[in-house]
Amino acid sequence: MPRGPPLCQHADPQVFRPAPHIENVRYAIRNIALEAARVEAEGKRVLYCNIGDPLRFDFATPPHLVEAVARAMRDGHNGYAASAGVLAARTAVANDAQARGMAKVTPGDVFITAGVSEAIDLLLTATLEPGDEVLLPCPGYPLYDAIAARLHAKAVAYHPDEANGWQPDAREVESRVTPRTRALVVCNPNNPTGATYSRETLAALLDVARRHRLLVLADEIYDRLLYGGTHVPMGTLADGVAIAMLNGLSKAYLCPGWRVGWLAFVNPELTRELARAVQRLADARLCGPAPVQHAVQPALFGPQGHLAEVMAKLTPRRDLMVKRLNAIPGIRCVSPSGAFYALPRLELPGLTSDEEFVLKLLREEGVLFVHGEGFGQAPGTHHFRVVFLPPEGVLGEAFERLAGFVSRWASR
Repeated sequence: MPRGPPLCQHADPQVFRPAPHIENVRYAIRNIALEAARVEAEGKRVLYCNIGDPLRFDFATPPHLVEAVARAMRDGHNGYAASAGVLAARTAVANDAQARGMAKVTPGDVFITAGVSEAIDLLLTATLEPGDEVLLPCPGYPLYDAIAARLHAKAVAYHPDEANGWQPDAREVESRVTPRTRALVVCNPNNPTGATYSRETLAALLDVARRHRLLVLADEIYDRLLYGGTHVPMGTLADGVAIAMLNGLSKAYLCPGWRVGWLAFVNPELTRELARAVQRLADARLCGPAPVQHAVQPALFGPQGHLAEVMAKLTPRRDLMVKRLNAIPGIRCVSPSGAFYALPRLELPGLTSDEEFVLKLLREEGVLFVHGEGFGQAPGTHHFRVVFLPPEGVLGEAFERLAGFVSRWASR
């Protein structure tokens, strides 16, 4: 009987071939940084406006959180934790959710994870069968697409309206629903656009999820980084909807390397079986990093003064970015209302690839952004993501170099 093709199709029989589905996994944020390293190795100074790590710039982890982790280590909390997380951390997340209007959340509905990335992975793995579909914002955070590809599920894009401040249109979202649709991802505030969503927008999206019995992943990691206005937690509007709230310490609490995230089931009566599946997956990987989980309670319920300091730095940087970008012919930037990202639009003659644009800018001017193609975008449009964490002097120089590059591009 024929045995099928050999495992290795390479000329060298000793070369081991990876699984073909990995070809669909891409992460533009990190991938483009490799090219920046090559440019620096050639002696060119690079201005980094590409990665959302506040600690690479003039921000610092609040001292009381550092002390909480150090104390946990000194007190011997260095072994494995419970698979779902340290009880004090889970209790803090539940208490915070209740204080913000999500009354049903208890510590038993919370899982502490190795960053929000692991929370996303656990949820999608527990939810999606091969061939199932998940609705993702486009543009959106590329990890969701990568996990869907690994699970042999289909990522179906919906397109927030750039002309309406990047707000999603629930009617467009519903038009993407099929019998195989299992979940809807809503990132608010959004990465990469910096948009925050109105109560009306969120309620309309939840109505779609309710009528089609979809799990909603409410990714709210930037909910405390706002430029005026308020953030509406999706879980406060979610009666009758299966919803998992995703959040963590990385961004607002300035400790991304600690990898402390969580998921909380907001209406646990609708997600009991899913929670048991997540628990089985959590058991299989043992636990998230244990000592750093002892920072969750002091983060959520301790001093919050650093947040005002962060926003006092970010607000003028955002304003500078929007002013300078919108002054460059061929670039239009919607002002972000949350997080520390913007996704300006490119409308330049002869432009066919924003990845090509970003790479040429890097090589010629030493300025690193991330191409819009890495986040997805509406067909026929071109964008690039700006991280405006760097100080105003660095941003000003980056935008000056960008303006010169665009001028040369337009005159080619």
